Amino acid sequence: MHSLLTDEIESAIGVLVIAIRDGYVCALDYEDCRGRMLASLRSRFGVVELRRESDPFGVSAKLRAYFDGDLKAIDAVSVDAGGTTFEQQVWAALRRIPAGATVTYTDLARELGRPSAARAVGTINGRNPVSIVVPCHRVIGADASLTGYAGGLWRKQWLLDHEGAVVASRRISPTRRA
Repeated sequence: MHSLLTDEIESAIGVLVIAIRDGYVCALDYEDCRGRMLASLRSRFGVVELRRESDPFGVSAKLRAYFDGDLKAIDAVSVDAGGTTFEQQVWAALRRIPAGATVTYTDLARELGRPSAARAVGTINGRNPVSIVVPCHRVIGADASLTGYAGGLWRKQWLLDHEGAVVASRRISPTRRA
């Protein structure tokens, strides 16, 4: 059994659930996506024990600082998202995208030396287990559209607006899906 520390923080886009193992964030998702997060953790670790702790390793405070406007606060958060070698490469490339910037799936594939792997990059981006800290929300479609975000496009739009990114696409309604 793997013991993971967990905490929840309130944010403008919903409650965030954090899971940390040995000081590394291994999952960060929205409370309304908790089932997906737990399935991912079980797939990776098998049986897990979640132990609630206030601000484990200072991660909750860093996330709160990010939401309060210190966009660099999450840059130093240690992450262990697991995954294959290629998944790890994609997630590392995502962490190099600065707040306020956006890239396309094709841009990421080229950066990784696999220019024909844009679809694979998109699939991996969608499997990112550490939302926000591994900023998959900074990836947009080739036509500058907001494409897929597991937490909902309205959250992706909010995060990009929060970071000051300029995206020439239609605005997403902040209405939550039931």
